[in-house]
Amino acid sequence: MLSQIVRPLVQTQVRLLANSHTTQTTLIDTIVRWLGYIGVNAKVTQLAPDCDRIKVSLTVGKPDSCDTQDWQRILENLRSPHHLEVPSQENYHKMNGSQQSQIACLLAYLIQISDPKQEITWQDVENQLTPMKLDPLILDGIKAAMKVTQSQDLLEKIDPDVAASAFPIAVKIAWLDQEINPHENQALSALLGAMKSEN
Repeated sequence: MLSQIVRPLVQTQVRLLANSHTTQTTLIDTIVRWLGYIGVNAKVTQLAPDCDRIKVSLTVGKPDSCDTQDWQRILENLRSPHHLEVPSQENYHKMNGSQQSQIACLLAYLIQISDPKQEITWQDVENQLTPMKLDPLILDGIKAAMKVTQSQDLLEKIDPDVAASAFPIAVKIAWLDQEINPHENQALSALLGAMKSEN
C-alpha cells in the first residue's frame, strides 16, 4: 500500500538526480525533505560516492511526533557505555514462560496477517526469517504459535516488557514485503502503546 505510493515518486526523483547538473545539492535537499515528511528534522553533514553506494552522514533532531521525555531517554541511552552491549533478543532469555509465549504469539500473529488470504507454510516463514538471525528459541516459539490462528485479542493486553522486546522484530516482520497493511499497522501501534504505558 505505502510502497505503491512511494515507489513512483522515488523513480521520478532518481531520474531527476541522474539528469541534474547539481546532483549533490539536489540529493541532500531530497534526503532532508523526505525525512521531513515523516517529521524528522535532519541535516546532511557528509555525502560522498563509495564504490557502488552513496555514503551519507546525518545529524537528526527530535522528530515532531516524539515527546521531549522520550527523546531525552533516547539520548541518555545512546550516551550510556552499555547501550550496545545487550542485544534486544537477550532479554527473551530473562523472561518467564508466559512472556516468551506472548512474544511468540504476537510475532506469529504478524506473520499471519501479512497476507490473510495466502496459505503460509513454516518453510516459507523460516526462509524469510533466516536473514534476521533470530534466536533459535524465538524461532521455535514462533513455529509452535503458527500452528494455530492467532487472535487480534492479543493486542488488548500486552506486557510492556514483551512489547519492548517484540517491537524491533515485529517491525522487520511487518516490513518483509516492503509495505505495512492496516492490520500490521494496528499491531505495531498496539506494541508502541504498551511500551509507552510503562513510562
